[in-house]
Amino acid sequence: MAHPISRRQFLKGSGAAVLSTAAAGLLSSCGGSSASGSSTGSGSTYTMLYSRQPATLNYLICSADPDLYHGTQCVDTLVEYDSRGKIREGLATSWDWDADTLTWTFHLRDENWVDCNGAVLGPVTAQDFVDALKYVLTPDYASSTTSLVTPYVAGAEDYYNYLFYKSCAENGTTAEDGTTYSLGADGTVTAAVPGAAAVSYPPVDFDAVGVKAVDQHTLTYTLCFDFPGFVSLLSYAPYEPAYGPMLEELGDQFCTSAETACSCGAFYLAEYVPLESWIMKKNPENYDNANVYIDTIRYIYNQEALISGPEMVKRGEIDQATISSDILDSWLADDTTRSMVSMERPETGKSYFYIFNFLPYPHQFSNWNTTGVDAQYEPDNWVKAINSTSFRKAFLYAINPAVTLAVTAPEGYDNYKLHTITPPSFCANSQGVDYTQCGDLAALSDFFDEAKAKEYRDAAVQELTAAGATFPIKVLYPYNPAVVDWDKQCQVFKQQVEGVLNDGFDFVDIIITQGPSDNFLNAVRRAGAYQFMSYYWGADYSDPETEVYPFYQEAGDRGTCYSFLRTGVEDGIVTGETAQLVMQYMKLVEEAKTITEDLDARYEAFANAEAFLISNALAIPLGMPVPPYIATRLNLWEGQYAPTGLSSNRLKGVHIQDHYISMEEYEANRDAR
Repeated sequence: MAHPISRRQFLKGSGAAVLSTAAAGLLSSCGGSSASGSSTGSGSTYTMLYSRQPATLNYLICSADPDLYHGTQCVDTLVEYDSRGKIREGLATSWDWDADTLTWTFHLRDENWVDCNGAVLGPVTAQDFVDALKYVLTPDYASSTTSLVTPYVAGAEDYYNYLFYKSCAENGTTAEDGTTYSLGADGTVTAAVPGAAAVSYPPVDFDAVGVKAVDQHTLTYTLCFDFPGFVSLLSYAPYEPAYGPMLEELGDQFCTSAETACSCGAFYLAEYVPLESWIMKKNPENYDNANVYIDTIRYIYNQEALISGPEMVKRGEIDQATISSDILDSWLADDTTRSMVSMERPETGKSYFYIFNFLPYPHQFSNWNTTGVDAQYEPDNWVKAINSTSFRKAFLYAINPAVTLAVTAPEGYDNYKLHTITPPSFCANSQGVDYTQCGDLAALSDFFDEAKAKEYRDAAVQELTAAGATFPIKVLYPYNPAVVDWDKQCQVFKQQVEGVLNDGFDFVDIIITQGPSDNFLNAVRRAGAYQFMSYYWGADYSDPETEVYPFYQEAGDRGTCYSFLRTGVEDGIVTGETAQLVMQYMKLVEEAKTITEDLDARYEAFANAEAFLISNALAIPLGMPVPPYIATRLNLWEGQYAPTGLSSNRLKGVHIQDHYISMEEYEANRDAR
């Protein structure tokens, strides 16, 4: 399949997403009065700040807060989670899997859509999920979450791609490689690729996509393959429903205001004033409103929220604020504010780790080119180094994660160290055993050991000297200046690791460079313009397969996260023992992916692959994201939790307290779950 240009480039160039202006037949006048209730007195209203104007309120096309405030709080999903991460009923009361047809069937409860006044629009039906997914898969709407659908739902990728190429033909778009598109009378799109045979794309109807409304209360999804993680994807926005009649009438004007929004969740969007406020009110029509303890959620726009928020908390004007690192010490030292400081709940679907670049040279992939490392950083010497398992293991044992984590967690940083790539509490097998305690992962523990690091360093010196390497080995370590504290983390990393490995021998020179604040991913990591760096990964779904994406590559493919392990082997850069280790890891992953019916065996197989990756220092664990310090009147441990999706940000099930949560109370609430 041709990949002429990115979706973003296409949408920008063609002026897509500019459709007809919606009629107003479905709209009614919505109340614009301010929310009542004191933020610190009655407890019925919870007030927070936000600092970025949403690009859209449309949860079907956006992927980040605050754009997703409405979709998170006001639109229910088929399944949801309890406070410990156990899946439970949502809009679906039950679901079944047919392995023969690769089909999930969901049985829906009775539920209603409401407008911005809380008035009933109509029932939530299976067709609402179908209509919403069709909207997501329509390129003209420029959804940023199609990648959560197209790899999994049968026919979704073919449908999306056909519409994409059809739009290219209709708009006269020419791809970067010179490919042009023409539309035949029968709807077939022909892509004329310079120097290659033309490719034809016959029409694809939405009926070919594997989502169906069997009846008003029965919904099916047919998958491309047996994928155990699919149900966890259902708590993401592209699988949320939308009121079909409103969606059809409004088109690209859907969810551009409170008046053009629909709600079926714990709250409904009562008011939205750009650059001013959001107001969400408890939804009396929601099936589970007895478990909604907040009457009104109010978000107030403040461009300087990080600065203004703490002072507004002190004055009782808002109920929650982030306590940034530059004022944290003063808050903890002050008797009047110390007991007001706690933390957000940890994100156990995300982790940081270190990666080596196994492709420090230019390489042409089918849809991307790498530049590699500049000559001044001696890429030939680097190749010798990464082909030495002893060199990589010297790093594995020399790195003390606590030193780096202490930059953002001055207290309790040991709680966020990891000796695995997958964080604990991400998922568990059928016996309730945490994934990190499955298979060979169970035998891993903290790696930091100065004596072992020096033993491997000494072994590496012998190996690399014999291979013709020169010392110190230059280690290019770029950082993104837009990421808070990354520069500080790099500096303490350099001091700590060089302090171990250069003790008695000039072994490595860790060279810290500042990358661009814009487009860092493309300019540095995707370009292979680094030798070593820290990397952040967030899981896409609740299954260990999602944790292999930063490392696994199919033959000839560039992969997802650009340490280029397999490409290094294919290009003859990675050789000998290291090449064997890389390909053994790929084989272990491929074998694990085939296990779909016995989840315990699947988890053990993926755990063995991850342990193999780490033990051979093909990647090095670091830690979990340190949760921000906050002042809040919510017991966040009451709320829904899931390592992926929208659930963890929902305020359903959470009580407003009459005081701010202290760190001691935060820890007690955590332990009391």
